[in-house]
Amino acid sequence: MTDAVHDNGDRSRFELAVGGEVVFATYRREAGQLVISYVYAPPALRGTGAADRLMAGVAARARAGGERIVPLCGYARAWLRRHPADHDLLA
Repeated sequence: MTDAVHDNGDRSRFELAVGGEVVFATYRREAGQLVISYVYAPPALRGTGAADRLMAGVAARARAGGERIVPLCGYARAWLRRHPADHDLLA
């Protein structure tokens, strides 16, 4: 599942394609930190769990890269609060 999350470095965002639509999280990297500034889900994907799957992929990539997450976006912050197993990723 997290393998479907693509790091589009040219656009500084993680992307997850679902049914012809793309949910994404914009980011910037700073000294061992992944700063998530915005998470967007197209209207057709809202309420489907697509943003949840995207954030699970972002968390997995941060963990694999030894990065901590700075969630500036309200959705990213709320997602991390709801997932205790990922609290250690909070910067």
